This record gives sequence, C-alpha cells and structure tokens, in this order.
Amino acid sequence: MVKNKVHALTDKYGYLCEFSDMFGALGLRWLKTREMGELDLLILENHLRHIESINLQIDVADEAIKMRACEDEDVRLLMSLPGIDVRTALLLKSEIGPIARFEDYKKLVSWAGLAPRVHQSGNVLWNGDVSKCGSSILRWAIVEAARTAVRYDEKLGEFYGRVKARRGGSKAIVAVGNKMLKIVWVMLVRRESYSGVNKELYEGKLNRAGFDM
Repeated sequence: MVKNKVHALTDKYGYLCEFSDMFGALGLRWLKTREMGELDLLILENHLRHIESINLQIDVADEAIKMRACEDEDVRLLMSLPGIDVRTALLLKSEIGPIARFEDYKKLVSWAGLAPRVHQSGNVLWNGDVSKCGSSILRWAIVEAARTAVRYDEKLGEFYGRVKARRGGSKAIVAVGNKMLKIVWVMLVRRESYSGVNKELYEGKLNRAGFDM
C-alpha cells in the first residue's frame, strides 16, 4: 500500500523510474532526487521512511523464520520436495499439524479441499471439481508449490503434461497439488525425504535457509 502511494506521487509528476526496482538501492536513490512540491516532497519522505521501517521488520522476521526452521526436522524433510522452500514448509507444517491426525493421505487431501467431489446418477459415478472445503491456506500453499515443482521435477512435470492435455492447465496444476500432498503425507509418516529429490537444488535450499549440511 505504501509503495502504491509512492507510485501515485511519481505518476503525478510524470516521473518514470529508469530502474527495474523502484524500491531497490538505485531506485530509492533516484526517488530521493526527484523534484516535487514542498508538501508532496514531505509526503514522499514519510513514505520512504515507512518502507525502510517495514523492510527492517521483514529482515527481523526472516531471521526468526530461519532460526525456527533450522530446529524443525519436518521442515527439512518437506523442503526436499520441489517447489517447497523454507516458508512454504513452515506454512504446511503449521496447517497440517501432527501428521498422525490424518490416518491416510486421503484425509489430508480432503482437509486441504483438493479431493474431487463425487457425483452419482443411478449406477453411474463420476468425479467433479475439487471440494474446496477445509484449509484454504493449505490448498493455496500446495497449489503454488505445484506451479514451481512441475518445472523442476521430471515426474511431476510429465504428470502435469498428461492432465493438461485432457483437462487444461488450471485443473492440471490442482491435480499436481493433490499428488504433492499425498507425497507429503508419505514423507512425514515414514520420516523420509522425497524419493526423487534433486540433491543440488535441495542442498541449495537448505544452505540459503541456514541448515547445517
């Protein structure tokens, strides 16, 4: 919201930032040299101080996240799955809770609202769209992770391609999310890393998150 207000000020004076990130180091330096009316300049300076304060709070939160993650073996396991970084792993752990409360993977998939609705007409059964019941946060997190996973994992990418050819890209991504949650359940129950882990990518994620290698 604060950044949008800064954009509104630069638009008012017709300024077009020459840098890709207006709020990076070079962009901020550029902003501080803009000529504006006295009141607008004061408003801009207040917004920039606010942004600096928010960035500091984000840095503090990031360090706290890394410290918490490094103490959690479940997070380490989850990060072996493509598409899941330290923040996503912590979010999944928070939403799932103790994995023992889900007696099988179907219960976890259902909790995330990714189980397809079953329709019946006479003796005919067919699957419809996902139910979207349960944890919307868990559903969002695993679907977003799926968007990345299909680019880096051969098996998940091939699965995505097959479903996409039949049902379209959006439903294919949801199907990948469904499949990934099943894998998550197995990983957490068996205390095993992802069987198809890309060691180079995995070690890179662990290193960035501050885990001991």
